[in-house]
Amino acid sequence: MHAAERILIIRTSALGDVVRAFPALVSLRRAYPRAQIDWLVADTFVPAVQFHPDLSRVVPFPQSTIKAALRRGHFSDVLQWADRELASRRYDISIDFQGLLKSGLLTFATRAPTRVGFADAREGATLFYTHKVHVPGGRAAPHIDRNAALIRALGVGPTFAPRLYPAPPGAPLPHDPQLAGKRYVLLSPTTKGLGRAWPMDRYAALARHLLEHRARLYIDAVVAVGLASERSQCAPLLAVHGLTDRVGHTTIPSLMQLIADAALVVCNDSAAMHMAVGFDRPLVALFGPTDVGHAGPHRRPQDVITHRQPHEHVRHRDTARAVAYMHRITVEEVIAACEQRLQTQNTEVTKK
Repeated sequence: MHAAERILIIRTSALGDVVRAFPALVSLRRAYPRAQIDWLVADTFVPAVQFHPDLSRVVPFPQSTIKAALRRGHFSDVLQWADRELASRRYDISIDFQGLLKSGLLTFATRAPTRVGFADAREGATLFYTHKVHVPGGRAAPHIDRNAALIRALGVGPTFAPRLYPAPPGAPLPHDPQLAGKRYVLLSPTTKGLGRAWPMDRYAALARHLLEHRARLYIDAVVAVGLASERSQCAPLLAVHGLTDRVGHTTIPSLMQLIADAALVVCNDSAAMHMAVGFDRPLVALFGPTDVGHAGPHRRPQDVITHRQPHEHVRHRDTARAVAYMHRITVEEVIAACEQRLQTQNTEVTKK
């Protein structure tokens, strides 16, 4: 194991990938209980990590400011930021969990004597590492397993501990007052790219069924979440009578808490899915062409509905073809999966 007093985790985005890096943080803290362990993350995602008790400090990465400076040719501003926020902190180890040119450059900017990254990192990022780690299974391996390979290269035994913290440990949690004490199903119907999105009219049909049968299913509400910019996309779902609308009305901490309190989470391949795993919530995840083994809920393949065949290889960015995969998932089978999970919980509660 490398001796280290100061360690920097580099995983700036996306939100779901940031969530999947928590087990690596926990593993590093167990191996280095007295070290300063910081995390460089996009400023918009700071609330997702800032309260984790194993983290010493969050280093916000000002994405829009850096991009604007580069567009104007103000390279000195970028270098000054890197020197002030990264190099001056004299990290012993910096670990790039992202594996792109940007993150590779940030790893190099720390000037840490030990800079760890993936041997198959993209865009030339490997030029900036002192230690290039080969991952069994390559890029097809699950994200959390790939992260584990990086810390294992440092002599750190990985652990699977994805718990999330929407507030400081012991502090009051940001519960939604309208949903306090209620049992609800949370629908997160949006995702990055239409090729990974189950049709919104089918989410609407699911919501209507759950609301019509809520007495039998012992639920009080169905809640929809999403970004404010996604409200028009969510229109068919938001038109469902009786739906609790939280689209555009949550912060990252309040979204995390909504997921933590949910009786069931239904979503596409998205950050909400990984949060549901982090809070150990019942889950129905809807996948089209995306490889479940690589991107699915970690250690919970039974919670995925997909009709992609092993011989089929279509990227979700190939929207025209990818959408067809999402259409293979019927409303009836999603309803059946939701009812099975809810009824299992009802049985468990009755036994208690």
